[in-house]
Amino acid sequence: MSISILAKPIGPLCNLNCHYCFYLDKHNLYPEQRNFRMTDQVLASYIKQYIQLQPGPVVGFAWQGGEPTLLGIDFFRKVVNLQKRYLPASWYCENSIQTNGTLIDQAWCDFLKAENFLVGISLDGPANLHNAFRQDKQGLPTYQQVVAGLKLLQKAGIDYNVLCTVNRENVAYPEQVYQHFRELGIRFIQFIPIVEFSNDSFSVSGTAYGKFLTSVFHQWLLQDLGRISVQIFEECFSIIAGFGPKLCSFHETCGQALVIEHNGDIYTCDHFVNQENYLGNILETELQEIVSNQGLQDFAANKKMLANHCNSCPVKFICNGGCPKNRQAGINHLCAGYQQFFSYALPYFQLLADLTQKRYPLDFITKEMRNLHEQRWSKVGRNDPCPCNSGKKYKKCCQDNKI
Repeated sequence: MSISILAKPIGPLCNLNCHYCFYLDKHNLYPEQRNFRMTDQVLASYIKQYIQLQPGPVVGFAWQGGEPTLLGIDFFRKVVNLQKRYLPASWYCENSIQTNGTLIDQAWCDFLKAENFLVGISLDGPANLHNAFRQDKQGLPTYQQVVAGLKLLQKAGIDYNVLCTVNRENVAYPEQVYQHFRELGIRFIQFIPIVEFSNDSFSVSGTAYGKFLTSVFHQWLLQDLGRISVQIFEECFSIIAGFGPKLCSFHETCGQALVIEHNGDIYTCDHFVNQENYLGNILETELQEIVSNQGLQDFAANKKMLANHCNSCPVKFICNGGCPKNRQAGINHLCAGYQQFFSYALPYFQLLADLTQKRYPLDFITKEMRNLHEQRWSKVGRNDPCPCNSGKKYKKCCQDNKI
């Protein structure tokens, strides 16, 4: 089993106060801690042991927070130097960093470009939608700072993608969100649904999420097929084409994406950083032993514990019940949206997989995909079932927002 680790070298510390952030309260795990900066000892031990754990020749490191740019460029210079020290001959590292973008300046761009970092930048759509929940510690909007950082990345030619949370505010505006990203020249997009059972004032319903994905899918299909990458669409294609999922949430089991905290503590998952899912500390136990921990094996297997109706669901082969953190009593909060969107999109991705595997050119594939779309939507009547598979009549569903 291939193991990846998401590093949190500054723990939960951040310069923003995004309302829906599930990680800000992780400081409660370390009540005596004031300095969450990863020490040189932990950093060196982690890089050395993580490289030893990988089959090579490419080793992927992912850096997140909190806000990792708070650590400063010199910290990441140290990261790169340690990687070079411990890499076997002919191996190399690929680094990615997830940031809110507000601290990105020219010096950061110079470093990120020189060291070939992939940058994930968080942006939730146009200013009014982004600023609804993504504010700084004083409650002030952050959109302008984020877009300024994004434009610096673009100008420097740095590889980047945009992570957009789908929350209760922006879920009603899929066209505006997607078109805004197009206008900004963004070509790689991740849509991450917000599901928080303890405080659902930010969460999306499954139905709303499915409708959001369907609307974005139509814009992507008709305007940007082969030009813009949307992560969840690529997942669908990969699974249907027989390559399998890349996202851990769609794997049959969990346990392949661990987290290391600032002090070397290892947890089973980004969404399960708690005492129940603590696996050990790399300064006390070798990483190779930690990933063989029975607790991790149990955590991985628990993902298979689904509600009975999941086993007969026609799209289970795509989602595998989704992320366990979104489940209650074995049922995924997003189930209705997954069922609607995946069942609707399935014929498109089956056609795309078939044409791609037969090596047809993009122009031909685009034409055939649009033909399929026209066939499904051109003759629908007001009282017919809506082609989007919502279960509603067309007049009660997509007619007012005709696709």
